[in-house]
Amino acid sequence: MPVKIKFSPPHIDQRIIDEVVDTLKSGWITTGPKTRLFEKRLTGYTGAKATLCLNSATAGLEMMLRWFGVTAGDEVILPAYTYSATANVIIHCGAKPVFVDTGDDFNISVKAIRKAITKHTKVIMPVDFGGWPCDYDEINSIVREEEFLALFTPGNIVQQQLGRILILADAAHSIGATYKGKRTGSLTDVSVFSFHAVKNITTAEGGAISFNLPAPFNNNEVYKNLVIKTAHGQDKDALAKLKPGAWKYDIIEAGYKFNMTDIHASIGLVELERYESDTLPRRKEIVNKYNQLLKKYDWVVLPSMKNSEKESSYHLYPLRINNISEEERDMIIEHISAKGIAVNVHFIPVPMMSYYKHLNYNITDYPVAYNNYKAEISLPVFYDLSFHDVEEVVNALSDAFNDLGLRPETQHVMIETKAMRI
Repeated sequence: MPVKIKFSPPHIDQRIIDEVVDTLKSGWITTGPKTRLFEKRLTGYTGAKATLCLNSATAGLEMMLRWFGVTAGDEVILPAYTYSATANVIIHCGAKPVFVDTGDDFNISVKAIRKAITKHTKVIMPVDFGGWPCDYDEINSIVREEEFLALFTPGNIVQQQLGRILILADAAHSIGATYKGKRTGSLTDVSVFSFHAVKNITTAEGGAISFNLPAPFNNNEVYKNLVIKTAHGQDKDALAKLKPGAWKYDIIEAGYKFNMTDIHASIGLVELERYESDTLPRRKEIVNKYNQLLKKYDWVVLPSMKNSEKESSYHLYPLRINNISEEERDMIIEHISAKGIAVNVHFIPVPMMSYYKHLNYNITDYPVAYNNYKAEISLPVFYDLSFHDVEEVVNALSDAFNDLGLRPETQHVMIETKAMRI
Protein backbone atom coordinates (compact mmCIF):
# COMPACT_ATOMS: atom_id res chain seq x y z
CA MET A 1 0.00 0.00 0.00
CA PRO A 2 1.31 3.50 -0.81
CA VAL A 3 2.52 5.50 2.18
CA LYS A 4 -0.16 7.99 3.22
CA ILE A 5 1.47 9.12 6.47
CA LYS A 6 5.23 9.53 6.09
CA PHE A 7 7.70 9.26 8.95
CA SER A 8 9.64 12.51 8.89
CA PRO A 9 9.59 14.53 5.66
CA PRO A 10 11.25 17.97 5.77
CA HIS A 11 9.16 21.15 5.89
CA ILE A 12 10.24 22.89 2.68
CA ASP A 13 8.16 26.00 2.03
CA GLN A 14 8.46 29.06 -0.19
CA ARG A 15 10.73 30.90 2.28
CA ILE A 16 13.35 28.18 2.01
CA ILE A 17 12.97 27.96 -1.76
CA ASP A 18 13.43 31.74 -2.06
CA GLU A 19 16.53 31.68 0.14
CA VAL A 20 18.10 28.86 -1.89
CA VAL A 21 17.29 30.66 -5.15
CA ASP A 22 18.89 33.81 -3.73
CA THR A 23 22.05 31.78 -3.08
CA LEU A 24 22.01 30.28 -6.56
CA LYS A 25 21.65 33.72 -8.13
CA SER A 26 24.37 35.20 -5.93
CA GLY A 27 27.07 33.27 -7.79
CA TRP A 28 28.41 31.96 -4.47
CA ILE A 29 27.19 28.42 -3.92
CA THR A 30 30.02 26.74 -1.98
CA THR A 31 31.33 27.72 1.47
CA GLY A 32 30.94 31.46 1.75
CA PRO A 33 29.05 34.28 3.50
CA LYS A 34 25.88 32.36 4.27
CA THR A 35 27.78 29.48 5.86
CA ARG A 36 29.67 31.92 8.07
CA LEU A 37 26.42 33.72 8.97
CA PHE A 38 24.77 30.42 9.86
CA GLU A 39 27.71 29.58 12.12
CA LYS A 40 27.41 32.94 13.86
CA ARG A 41 23.68 32.57 14.44
CA LEU A 42 24.06 29.00 15.72
CA THR A 43 26.64 30.24 18.21
CA GLY A 44 24.20 32.86 19.45
CA TYR A 45 21.36 30.37 19.67
CA THR A 46 23.18 27.60 21.55
CA GLY A 47 25.33 29.78 23.79
CA ALA A 48 28.48 28.02 22.61
CA LYS A 49 31.78 29.87 22.26
CA ALA A 50 32.22 29.09 18.54
CA THR A 51 30.58 26.97 15.84
CA LEU A 52 31.93 25.28 12.71
CA CYS A 53 29.47 24.06 10.08
CA LEU A 54 30.38 20.94 8.10
CA ASN A 55 28.81 18.55 5.60
CA SER A 56 27.60 16.13 8.29
CA ALA A 57 27.56 15.40 12.00
CA THR A 58 29.67 12.34 11.24
CA ALA A 59 32.38 14.60 9.83
CA GLY A 60 32.18 16.72 12.98
CA LEU A 61 32.61 13.75 15.31
CA GLU A 62 35.54 12.36 13.34
CA MET A 63 37.16 15.77 13.06
CA MET A 64 37.12 16.26 16.83
CA LEU A 65 38.56 12.80 17.49
CA ARG A 66 41.37 13.53 15.05
CA TRP A 67 41.93 17.02 16.50
CA PHE A 68 42.31 15.42 19.93
CA GLY A 69 44.77 12.91 18.49
CA VAL A 70 42.72 9.75 19.08
CA THR A 71 44.55 6.86 17.45
CA ALA A 72 45.48 3.16 17.69
CA GLY A 73 45.65 1.94 21.27
CA ASP A 74 43.14 4.56 22.50
CA GLU A 75 39.64 3.85 23.78
CA VAL A 76 36.45 5.87 23.35
CA ILE A 77 33.43 5.19 25.56
CA LEU A 78 29.98 5.42 23.93
CA PRO A 79 26.50 3.95 24.45
CA ALA A 80 25.56 0.68 22.78
CA TYR A 81 22.26 2.36 21.91
CA THR A 82 23.13 4.77 19.11
CA TYR A 83 23.42 5.01 15.34
CA SER A 84 26.47 3.36 13.77
CA ALA A 85 28.08 6.71 12.87
CA THR A 86 28.98 7.31 16.52
CA ALA A 87 31.04 4.11 16.53
CA ASN A 88 32.29 4.20 12.93
CA VAL A 89 34.26 7.42 13.44
CA ILE A 90 36.18 5.76 16.28
CA ILE A 91 37.07 2.86 13.97
CA HIS A 92 38.19 5.35 11.29
CA CYS A 93 40.71 6.77 13.76
CA GLY A 94 42.09 3.32 14.55
CA ALA A 95 40.83 3.43 18.14
CA LYS A 96 38.64 1.00 20.08
CA PRO A 97 34.94 1.67 20.70
CA VAL A 98 34.07 0.77 24.30
CA PHE A 99 30.31 0.30 24.38
CA VAL A 100 28.45 0.63 27.66
CA ASP A 101 24.84 0.05 28.60
CA THR A 102 22.12 2.67 28.78
CA GLY A 103 19.52 3.71 31.29
CA ASP A 104 15.77 3.38 31.01
CA ASP A 105 15.68 6.78 29.25
CA PHE A 106 17.80 5.37 26.35
CA ASN A 107 20.78 7.57 27.27
CA ILE A 108 24.21 6.41 28.38
CA SER A 109 24.48 5.08 31.92
CA VAL A 110 26.72 7.27 34.08
CA LYS A 111 27.41 4.29 36.33
CA ALA A 112 28.51 2.25 33.30
CA ILE A 113 30.82 5.04 32.14
CA ARG A 114 32.60 5.03 35.46
CA LYS A 115 33.24 1.28 35.28
CA ALA A 116 34.53 1.46 31.69
CA ILE A 117 37.26 4.10 32.14
CA THR A 118 40.81 2.80 31.81
CA LYS A 119 44.25 4.32 31.29
CA HIS A 120 43.55 4.06 27.55
CA THR A 121 40.34 6.14 27.65
CA LYS A 122 40.72 9.39 25.74
CA VAL A 123 37.14 10.42 24.96
CA ILE A 124 33.60 9.85 26.25
CA MET A 125 30.84 10.28 23.64
CA PRO A 126 27.40 10.60 25.25
CA VAL A 127 24.43 10.59 22.84
CA ASP A 128 21.29 12.71 23.38
CA PHE A 129 18.88 10.05 22.20
CA GLY A 130 15.77 11.40 20.48
CA GLY A 131 16.63 14.90 21.67
CA TRP A 132 16.70 14.01 25.39
CA PRO A 133 19.86 15.50 26.98
CA CYS A 134 22.25 13.27 28.90
CA ASP A 135 23.20 13.89 32.54
CA TYR A 136 25.96 16.32 31.68
CA ASP A 137 26.80 17.59 35.16
CA GLU A 138 27.51 14.04 36.29
CA ILE A 139 29.45 13.14 33.12
CA ASN A 140 31.47 16.36 33.24
CA SER A 141 32.34 15.80 36.90
CA ILE A 142 33.49 12.18 36.40
CA VAL A 143 36.41 13.18 34.19
CA ARG A 144 37.52 15.76 36.78
CA GLU A 145 37.69 13.30 39.66
CA GLU A 146 41.19 12.71 41.05
CA GLU A 147 41.06 8.97 40.34
CA PHE A 148 40.45 9.48 36.63
CA LEU A 149 42.71 12.52 36.29
CA ALA A 150 45.54 10.36 37.62
CA LEU A 151 44.64 7.58 35.19
CA PHE A 152 44.63 9.83 32.12
CA THR A 153 47.78 9.47 30.01
CA PRO A 154 48.15 12.25 27.40
CA GLY A 155 49.57 11.21 24.07
CA ASN A 156 50.11 14.64 22.52
CA ILE A 157 50.19 18.34 23.34
CA VAL A 158 46.44 18.87 22.89
CA GLN A 159 45.63 16.06 25.32
CA GLN A 160 48.27 17.43 27.68
CA GLN A 161 46.68 20.88 27.59
CA LEU A 162 43.24 19.48 28.47
CA GLY A 163 44.75 17.15 31.04
CA ARG A 164 41.77 14.81 31.17
CA ILE A 165 39.29 12.79 29.12
CA LEU A 166 37.46 14.86 26.49
CA ILE A 167 33.64 14.90 26.52
CA LEU A 168 32.43 14.88 22.91
CA ALA A 169 28.63 14.95 22.82
CA ASP A 170 26.78 13.38 19.92
CA ALA A 171 23.96 15.92 19.96
CA ALA A 172 22.73 14.96 16.49
CA HIS A 173 19.11 14.85 17.73
CA SER A 174 19.06 17.55 20.35
CA ILE A 175 19.40 21.08 19.01
CA GLY A 176 17.01 23.23 21.04
CA ALA A 177 16.85 20.82 23.97
CA THR A 178 17.65 22.23 27.40
CA TYR A 179 19.40 20.96 30.52
CA LYS A 180 19.27 23.03 33.72
CA GLY A 181 18.33 26.14 31.76
CA LYS A 182 21.07 25.84 29.12
CA ARG A 183 20.72 24.68 25.54
CA THR A 184 22.59 21.73 24.10
CA GLY A 185 25.72 22.92 22.40
CA SER A 186 26.83 24.69 25.57
CA LEU A 187 26.70 21.79 28.04
CA THR A 188 30.12 20.18 27.69
CA ASP A 189 33.54 20.44 25.97
CA VAL A 190 32.32 19.86 22.41
CA SER A 191 28.90 19.00 20.94
CA VAL A 192 28.08 17.96 17.39
CA PHE A 193 24.69 18.56 15.73
CA SER A 194 23.17 16.95 12.65
CA PHE A 195 21.16 18.82 10.00
CA HIS A 196 20.28 15.76 7.95
CA ALA A 197 16.96 15.82 6.07
CA VAL A 198 14.98 14.19 8.91
CA LYS A 199 16.34 16.39 11.72
CA ASN A 200 14.46 19.22 13.46
CA ILE A 201 16.63 21.75 11.63
CA THR A 202 17.76 20.58 8.22
CA THR A 203 20.24 21.80 5.65
CA ALA A 204 19.48 18.71 3.49
CA GLU A 205 22.84 17.31 4.57
CA GLY A 206 25.01 18.98 7.15
CA GLY A 207 26.23 19.26 10.70
CA ALA A 208 27.95 21.60 13.12
CA ILE A 209 30.55 21.48 15.89
CA SER A 210 29.83 23.63 18.95
CA PHE A 211 32.98 24.48 20.94
CA ASN A 212 33.06 25.04 24.71
CA LEU A 213 36.61 24.02 25.50
CA PRO A 214 38.03 25.30 28.79
CA ALA A 215 41.20 27.34 29.25
CA PRO A 216 43.92 27.25 28.07
CA PHE A 217 42.13 26.63 24.78
CA ASN A 218 40.97 29.57 22.69
CA ASN A 219 37.81 28.28 21.02
CA ASN A 220 38.03 30.79 18.16
CA GLU A 221 41.59 29.65 17.43
CA VAL A 222 40.49 26.01 17.48
CA TYR A 223 37.70 26.98 15.05
CA LYS A 224 40.17 28.68 12.69
CA ASN A 225 42.48 25.66 12.80
CA LEU A 226 39.63 23.31 11.94
CA VAL A 227 38.44 25.53 9.08
CA ILE A 228 41.80 24.74 7.49
CA LYS A 229 41.79 21.08 8.48
CA THR A 230 38.30 20.54 6.99
CA ALA A 231 39.18 22.19 3.66
CA HIS A 232 42.13 20.03 2.55
CA GLY A 233 44.57 21.84 4.82
CA GLN A 234 44.43 24.93 2.60
CA ASP A 235 45.55 28.08 4.42
CA LYS A 236 43.10 30.35 2.58
CA ASP A 237 39.42 29.77 2.02
CA ALA A 238 37.77 30.58 -1.30
CA LEU A 239 36.53 33.96 -0.08
CA ALA A 240 40.02 35.08 0.89
CA LYS A 241 41.42 33.98 -2.46
CA LEU A 242 38.97 36.26 -4.29
CA LYS A 243 40.71 39.38 -3.05
CA PRO A 244 42.81 41.07 -5.78
CA GLY A 245 46.22 39.44 -6.04
CA ALA A 246 45.45 36.93 -3.28
CA TRP A 247 45.28 33.83 -5.44
CA LYS A 248 48.30 32.14 -3.87
CA TYR A 249 47.69 29.58 -1.15
CA ASP A 250 49.52 26.82 0.63
CA ILE A 251 48.60 23.33 1.83
CA ILE A 252 49.89 23.16 5.39
CA GLU A 253 48.58 19.68 6.25
CA ALA A 254 46.82 16.72 4.65
CA GLY A 255 43.31 17.83 5.51
CA TYR A 256 39.79 16.63 4.75
CA LYS A 257 36.89 17.71 2.53
CA PHE A 258 34.21 18.33 5.17
CA ASN A 259 32.96 21.88 4.45
CA MET A 260 29.32 23.00 4.30
CA THR A 261 28.10 24.92 1.23
CA ASP A 262 26.12 28.16 1.12
CA ILE A 263 23.27 26.30 -0.61
CA HIS A 264 22.90 24.10 2.45
CA ALA A 265 23.45 26.98 4.87
CA SER A 266 20.71 29.03 3.21
CA ILE A 267 18.18 26.34 4.18
CA GLY A 268 19.56 26.31 7.70
CA LEU A 269 19.29 30.08 8.09
CA VAL A 270 15.52 29.97 7.50
CA GLU A 271 15.11 26.87 9.65
CA LEU A 272 16.98 28.40 12.59
CA GLU A 273 15.18 31.74 12.38
CA ARG A 274 11.76 30.14 12.95
CA TYR A 275 12.84 27.23 15.13
CA GLU A 276 11.88 28.55 18.58
CA SER A 277 8.75 30.39 17.44
CA ASP A 278 7.28 27.80 15.07
CA THR A 279 9.03 24.45 14.56
CA LEU A 280 9.66 23.45 18.18
CA PRO A 281 6.18 24.49 19.39
CA ARG A 282 4.59 22.50 16.58
CA ARG A 283 6.59 19.38 17.39
CA LYS A 284 5.63 19.78 21.04
CA GLU A 285 1.93 19.97 20.09
CA ILE A 286 2.22 16.73 18.15
CA VAL A 287 3.99 14.96 21.01
CA ASN A 288 1.40 16.22 23.50
CA LYS A 289 -1.37 14.89 21.24
CA TYR A 290 0.28 11.47 21.18
CA ASN A 291 0.59 11.56 24.97
CA GLN A 292 -3.07 12.52 25.35
CA LEU A 293 -4.24 9.62 23.17
CA LEU A 294 -1.82 6.98 24.40
CA LYS A 295 -1.80 7.56 28.14
CA LYS A 296 -4.92 5.42 28.66
CA TYR A 297 -3.21 2.28 27.35
CA ASP A 298 -1.41 0.41 30.11
CA TRP A 299 0.62 -1.52 27.54
CA VAL A 300 2.62 1.51 26.40
CA VAL A 301 5.53 3.37 27.97
CA LEU A 302 5.46 7.04 27.03
CA PRO A 303 8.83 8.64 26.25
CA SER A 304 10.55 11.16 28.53
CA MET A 305 10.13 14.66 27.15
CA LYS A 306 10.28 17.09 30.09
CA ASN A 307 11.09 17.18 33.78
CA SER A 308 12.37 19.72 36.30
CA GLU A 309 15.88 19.68 34.78
CA LYS A 310 15.50 18.69 31.12
CA GLU A 311 13.35 19.35 28.09
CA SER A 312 13.72 17.38 24.87
CA SER A 313 14.00 18.80 21.37
CA TYR A 314 11.01 16.57 20.53
CA HIS A 315 12.96 15.00 17.69
CA LEU A 316 11.58 11.47 18.11
CA TYR A 317 8.57 9.88 19.74
CA PRO A 318 10.15 6.61 20.92
CA LEU A 319 7.18 4.65 22.24
CA ARG A 320 7.81 1.36 24.03
CA ILE A 321 5.41 -1.54 24.47
CA ASN A 322 5.39 -3.41 27.75
CA ASN A 323 6.30 -7.09 27.95
CA ILE A 324 6.80 -7.62 24.24
CA SER A 325 9.37 -9.59 22.29
CA GLU A 326 11.43 -8.27 19.39
CA GLU A 327 9.47 -10.52 17.02
CA GLU A 328 6.11 -9.25 18.27
CA ARG A 329 7.30 -5.65 17.94
CA ASP A 330 8.28 -6.34 14.33
CA MET A 331 4.85 -7.85 13.63
CA ILE A 332 3.16 -4.71 14.99
CA ILE A 333 5.27 -2.58 12.66
CA GLU A 334 4.26 -4.76 9.70
CA HIS A 335 0.57 -4.32 10.57
CA ILE A 336 0.91 -0.54 10.84
CA SER A 337 2.91 -0.32 7.61
CA ALA A 338 0.23 -2.31 5.77
CA LYS A 339 -2.13 0.61 6.44
CA GLY A 340 0.19 3.07 4.69
CA ILE A 341 1.67 4.51 7.88
CA ALA A 342 5.43 4.81 8.19
CA VAL A 343 6.95 4.08 11.59
CA ASN A 344 10.54 3.30 12.50
CA VAL A 345 12.85 1.86 15.14
CA HIS A 346 15.59 3.94 16.75
CA PHE A 347 18.01 2.24 16.84
CA ILE A 348 19.28 -1.26 16.29
CA PRO A 349 22.07 -1.20 18.92
CA VAL A 350 25.47 -1.08 17.27
CA PRO A 351 26.76 -4.34 18.86
CA MET A 352 23.98 -6.14 16.94
CA MET A 353 25.41 -5.05 13.58
CA SER A 354 27.41 -7.61 11.58
CA TYR A 355 30.60 -5.56 11.42
CA TYR A 356 30.68 -5.11 15.18
CA LYS A 357 29.64 -8.68 15.93
CA HIS A 358 32.67 -9.74 13.91
CA LEU A 359 34.75 -7.60 16.29
CA ASN A 360 33.36 -9.76 19.15
CA TYR A 361 30.86 -7.30 20.55
CA ASN A 362 27.75 -9.04 21.91
CA ILE A 363 24.40 -7.43 22.67
CA THR A 364 23.99 -9.68 25.73
CA ASP A 365 26.54 -7.43 27.43
CA TYR A 366 24.10 -4.52 27.19
CA PRO A 367 20.77 -5.86 28.53
CA VAL A 368 19.05 -2.51 29.12
CA ALA A 369 19.90 -1.32 25.61
CA TYR A 370 18.46 -4.53 24.17
CA ASN A 371 15.30 -4.38 26.27
CA ASN A 372 14.72 -0.79 25.12
CA TYR A 373 15.33 -1.75 21.50
CA LYS A 374 13.06 -4.79 21.37
CA ALA A 375 10.13 -2.78 22.72
CA GLU A 376 10.65 0.47 20.78
CA ILE A 377 8.59 1.91 17.90
CA SER A 378 9.23 5.48 16.73
CA LEU A 379 5.98 7.14 15.68
CA PRO A 380 5.92 9.90 13.04
CA VAL A 381 6.71 13.44 14.18
CA PHE A 382 7.06 16.22 11.62
CA TYR A 383 5.86 19.78 11.12
CA ASP A 384 2.99 19.06 8.73
CA LEU A 385 1.60 16.04 10.61
CA SER A 386 -2.03 16.87 11.47
CA PHE A 387 -3.87 15.84 14.62
CA HIS A 388 -6.07 13.67 12.40
CA ASP A 389 -2.89 11.90 11.22
CA VAL A 390 -1.79 11.40 14.83
CA GLU A 391 -5.13 9.75 15.61
CA GLU A 392 -4.79 7.47 12.60
CA VAL A 393 -1.34 6.41 13.79
CA VAL A 394 -2.62 5.64 17.29
CA ASN A 395 -5.60 3.69 15.96
CA ALA A 396 -3.33 1.69 13.65
CA LEU A 397 -1.08 0.87 16.61
CA SER A 398 -4.07 -0.21 18.72
CA ASP A 399 -5.49 -2.31 15.87
CA ALA A 400 -2.15 -4.04 15.37
CA PHE A 401 -1.87 -4.79 19.06
CA ASN A 402 -5.37 -6.26 19.16
CA ASP A 403 -5.20 -8.13 15.83
CA LEU A 404 -2.10 -9.95 17.01
CA GLY A 405 -3.94 -11.04 20.14
CA LEU A 406 -1.47 -9.38 22.43
CA ARG A 407 -4.17 -7.85 24.61
CA PRO A 408 -7.96 -7.79 25.00
CA GLU A 409 -9.73 -5.35 22.74
CA THR A 410 -9.21 -1.67 23.47
CA GLN A 411 -11.20 1.29 22.29
CA HIS A 412 -10.37 3.51 19.35
CA VAL A 413 -9.74 7.18 19.89
CA MET A 414 -12.33 9.43 18.33
CA ILE A 415 -11.05 10.67 14.98
CA GLU A 416 -12.01 14.29 14.35
CA THR A 417 -14.00 15.05 11.22
CA LYS A 418 -11.32 17.30 9.84
CA ALA A 419 -7.62 17.68 10.49
CA MET A 420 -6.73 20.13 13.21
CA ARG A 421 -3.66 22.29 13.22
CA ILE A 422 -3.23 24.95 15.84
